[in-house]
Amino acid sequence: MVDTDTSGSIDRVRKLSAILSLVLQNVVALVQPGIAPFELGVVCEVFGIDRAPQGLPSFDFAVISEDAQPVPSSAGFTITTDHGLERAESADLVCVPASHWRSDASPAVLDVLRATVERGGRVLSVCSGAFTLGQAGLLDGRPCTTHWFYAEELQRRFPKALVECDVLYIDDDPVLTSAGTAAGIDTCLHLVRKELGAAAANGIARRMVVPPHRDGGQAQFIETPVAATTADTLAPLLSWMLEHLDEDHSVDQLASHAHMSPRTFARRFRAETGTTPHVWLTQQRLLHAEGLLEGTNEPIERVAALSGFASSSLLRHHFMRRRGLTPQSYRRSFRRSA
Repeated sequence: MVDTDTSGSIDRVRKLSAILSLVLQNVVALVQPGIAPFELGVVCEVFGIDRAPQGLPSFDFAVISEDAQPVPSSAGFTITTDHGLERAESADLVCVPASHWRSDASPAVLDVLRATVERGGRVLSVCSGAFTLGQAGLLDGRPCTTHWFYAEELQRRFPKALVECDVLYIDDDPVLTSAGTAAGIDTCLHLVRKELGAAAANGIARRMVVPPHRDGGQAQFIETPVAATTADTLAPLLSWMLEHLDEDHSVDQLASHAHMSPRTFARRFRAETGTTPHVWLTQQRLLHAEGLLEGTNEPIERVAALSGFASSSLLRHHFMRRRGLTPQSYRRSFRRSA
């Protein structure tokens, strides 16, 4: 049984965060001319709010700019920071939100980004922030992404980059790049989940009132991001699928459940979720398995069965493919008392 006691869960997450916070603790957001307020706000919302009283991770966070001078935003106001570029010298993560993508970043900013990667830190771009990473040479030979509107120009300006225009984000450690606006939230939460576990990422997502996880390979463009009526959406079916992850589901069966032909169902599913039923189910099963590994003492074979995987070897296969580690390794890293 998964422990559902709220206070107990908070205590477990607090202990987990204390143990692992050194992995992703010191975070800065870089402000450049033409900074996009929303993209900057995304980074501030995930890393800049002290959620320790709720048992969630608390980061040593700062907004920085060159020489700590006022910087004009794309919305017609200026932003003044308390920290210059030197604050990034000890950062575990330097975030680069969108700014004037046609402008060249200063040599000092580019040096900071290169130095961050060279000493083992990470850099993360949101939307057109990828152009700054490209100018620093950090995208050469590396898969990366940006908002689909800028993808062609990113590839033209940095021909050595491996630009993918149809994904939400790409984690090519130590460089993470994301598509426009809300994809930055997905990328930041992905990194929290990767370093601090599912409980921490889910807790932050709940506070932000956003989905806890969208897979990076999901398409940027979704035809129906918000359905007009409940009768014209697959939301009820998706909820039902989440409650029956341990069961087998074929496209034909799901289409019948939704009262559609298989072809119509497949088209509607991609339009609403940006991916296929198989990929969506696999991702949700992995998320459920993560929760079980973190919060229960269930054997791996039982975790696989409860999550809808036919065997522990299949669970291991998907964990290695999507997470880069085994279920046992994940449990050792992120387990809390059950």
